[in-house]
Amino acid sequence: MVGIEELAGQEIKPLSEIELKQSCLIAEIGGRKELKRRLMDMGLTQNTLVTLINTAPLGDPLEIKVRGYKLTLRKSEADLIKVRKIDL
Repeated sequence: MVGIEELAGQEIKPLSEIELKQSCLIAEIGGRKELKRRLMDMGLTQNTLVTLINTAPLGDPLEIKVRGYKLTLRKSEADLIKVRKIDL
């Protein structure tokens, strides 16, 4: 498995742009203070492993797996979450 230090040089992109079944680590969370706090309260914190499970037919919302549970996010929220892809 790849260490967090080795991922530091990898490209950062929005969670909304990763492929289905792709796992990634959260690099940073943007947005307004209230929204950022709400996302962090749901378990979306820096260096947390997330996997894109499913998307709705038109691409919104997205279903992710984080910390052992499934979470549904709007695409606009997923755009604020920047991630680094990893291979498990």
